[in-house]
Amino acid sequence: MFSPKMLKLGKVRSVIREIFEYGRKRAAEIGAENVFDFSLGNPSIPAPPEVNLAIKELLEKENSVALHGYTSAPGDPAVRKAVADSIAKRFGVPVTPDYIYMTAGAAASLCVTLKALTLPGDEVIVFAPFFTEYRVFAESAGAKVKVSMPGEGLQIDVDNFKSLITPSTKAVIVNSPNNPSGVVYREDIIRKVCETLKEKSEEYGKPIFLISDEPYRELVYGGVKVPYLMNYYKDTVVCYSYSKSLSLPGERIGYIAVNPAATNAADLFAAIAGAGRALGYVCAPSLFQRVVAKCVDKTSDINAYAKNRDAIYNGLTALGYQCVKPDGAFYLFVKSPIPNAYEFCEKAKEYELLLVPSDDFGCPGYVRIAYCVSYPQIERSMPAFAKLIENYK
Repeated sequence: MFSPKMLKLGKVRSVIREIFEYGRKRAAEIGAENVFDFSLGNPSIPAPPEVNLAIKELLEKENSVALHGYTSAPGDPAVRKAVADSIAKRFGVPVTPDYIYMTAGAAASLCVTLKALTLPGDEVIVFAPFFTEYRVFAESAGAKVKVSMPGEGLQIDVDNFKSLITPSTKAVIVNSPNNPSGVVYREDIIRKVCETLKEKSEEYGKPIFLISDEPYRELVYGGVKVPYLMNYYKDTVVCYSYSKSLSLPGERIGYIAVNPAATNAADLFAAIAGAGRALGYVCAPSLFQRVVAKCVDKTSDINAYAKNRDAIYNGLTALGYQCVKPDGAFYLFVKSPIPNAYEFCEKAKEYELLLVPSDDFGCPGYVRIAYCVSYPQIERSMPAFAKLIENYK
């Protein structure tokens, strides 16, 4: 009667969401201060003050009918221009408004882009560890997902990646800073990935597209550089969200940017517009399109995340945990002391520690800790982490 695939997706929620719901239940039972929930990547710092000011100004000064009305399907022209101008100014890529498509967040951006690019049987390569929904998005578009396993420090293993490319490869998704590891891919490795794609595109006589998923671009620490992939590879599509940079996850606002130098760029953008139409992802939230235009180069104060990162990384390594130090995002990837990360996470629950096993991220044997929480929670959690690791010494 119903789509078996969609029924399964609806009945089996993601592991992250299941743990988050479990945490809410435990908080109601024993008090939120006694539950150390590190499951969900929900920003814990406020939006920059310019966001609230922009909302206030728009509500007070603009015609409310127009403000809350439909925009053009790909987005308000003035908003698209503000986004394109920002990209040109910050990264030196001459993107124009004609290549910007406003979306309801990065998830919509990815779904639309994959729908536009792929045909049934096409292959999409992702780099482990990867955001779990990549598989859902790509397979829903009819593509097959292939996973490139990481090298040292969870950087991309270029040789492994190259071995996976076939004539059926249509797209590659890069997520840096990475969810779930917080790793930022080094520039030299990005160059090698792009060189490999150029070689294979020439060999097969057709482009392999690079999809750069960038919701964490602004969340980096210590001056680390995040390469802007349009500057390294022409057949690049950027999928962006303001959920993290402006701390607006619930408002669902982002964009797709097509490199104007891409192969058949105008048709690529037309296919994106068509995919948006087919999926019903047209006219992103009007009010927050306008807010983005006013705050396009603003970022929330990420000093709190940097403080949290140092506290939890230093605290856990001192206790004997093996951690991958993150240069960006707000996640810490921790080696499970036993091979079965699910079993370790169940043990952690005994100490009210809610951690996410890494198997669905394509990289078994780790757990993800989302440290976008209050600093006091990290402090209070350390005795629990100490008791947990004692079980494995």
